[in-house]
Amino acid sequence: MRCARSLAAAVACCLLATAVVDGQAGRTQPTSPGRSTARGAAAPARAAEIPPAPAPKVEKRVPFRAGEVLTFDVSYSGAVSAGEATISVRDKRPSYNSTAYYIVAEAKPTGLLARMYTLYYKADTLIDVFTLLPQRGALFSIEGKRIRMKTTMFNQPAGTAEYEVKTATLVQQPLKIAPASQDMLSMLFAARSMPLQPGARMTLPLCDGGRQYRVTLAAAARETLKTDALTAPAWRIAVSVTDEKGQPQGRNLYLWLSDDARRLPMRLKADLPVGSFVVELSRVAG
Repeated sequence: MRCARSLAAAVACCLLATAVVDGQAGRTQPTSPGRSTARGAAAPARAAEIPPAPAPKVEKRVPFRAGEVLTFDVSYSGAVSAGEATISVRDKRPSYNSTAYYIVAEAKPTGLLARMYTLYYKADTLIDVFTLLPQRGALFSIEGKRIRMKTTMFNQPAGTAEYEVKTATLVQQPLKIAPASQDMLSMLFAARSMPLQPGARMTLPLCDGGRQYRVTLAAAARETLKTDALTAPAWRIAVSVTDEKGQPQGRNLYLWLSDDARRLPMRLKADLPVGSFVVELSRVAG
């Protein structure tokens, strides 16, 4: 079962999916004291100030669209197709007083692992079209007889989230999250939207499984990559993950994004204690 769960971890890494939100809170400038009028004279009347109308919200430009379906092969320590994963942009819909992309990822083992274990994973997320931040993220899993549903409801303006795990019982936990936190699946799509150039480096907050992480992506090299889906120039991005205590999680983690208008995730490689996993793009539709 450890091997099977490591497969799940590798597929989840594929979902790493970042627009980085950097910024500082604006500072309020002190108001200059008004001059007193001579000998108690009345101050001149001032015209009422009309606050400016709020700027209309503008959707973020993205390299993906509704109807896109990406299929990946997952190999373990050189084995051929130990698992398969699909990621699809189902639609763009009204959601939580805004508009969001509804994105679904599914993963299951193939071959020998499929005969040995009953495993199935489904992650979905709602990504706000104006911020590219998740509104809600969930992971449904079947591992043998164990069925579990994990859900995170994000309140990005308040910097909070509600995390719950549903099995035979329901456990709920309020969370304090970092500004502009991503979930595992939304991070991949935010990463596809980020600008890339030599030396580019970005650090992102991640909220996953009720825990907080920091994910750093660094553009390592541009190279030609060949998969079953396509051959194209791609950026190799080194990915490092640290937990709340600053301890590294995983090693030798790399993500390749195609250097074209679609920024397709072409490959992900990760070294885990039980072996090396490669997640590679095999088909593109939509």
